[in-house]
Amino acid sequence: MTIDEARDDFSRLHRTFMVHLGIASGLAWATALYAAVYAPWVRNIRALIDPAAGLDRVESTVSYLFAMPAVLVLAWVSLYFGREMLRRAQTLSNVALEFAAAAVVAFGIFYLSIDRALAALHTSF
Repeated sequence: MTIDEARDDFSRLHRTFMVHLGIASGLAWATALYAAVYAPWVRNIRALIDPAAGLDRVESTVSYLFAMPAVLVLAWVSLYFGREMLRRAQTLSNVALEFAAAAVVAFGIFYLSIDRALAALHTSF
């Protein structure tokens, strides 16, 4: 069954969202892995990225680079295996609005993932 042959709006939107979230997860992981090759492996990368900020949080390179891509993959797997649960747990009146809200959140996490990878790359160059 193709996306166009889906039975209802939920199935069509779910498949489209699954494809795009999978692509975003793949790109986030690729960027994070590329940055991991060139980024300095330190206990507190935040101090290298913005030394004037005086941040109290300590974050290692591993958690800084791979936390957001891991969240995207976890969301992707949850979406895949929890399809029928999501269908029954509809909170908004329109299915398209629910997927649009989920897309905004997923794009925000994707953006943070890419931003963190680029910030780590800038510390190495």
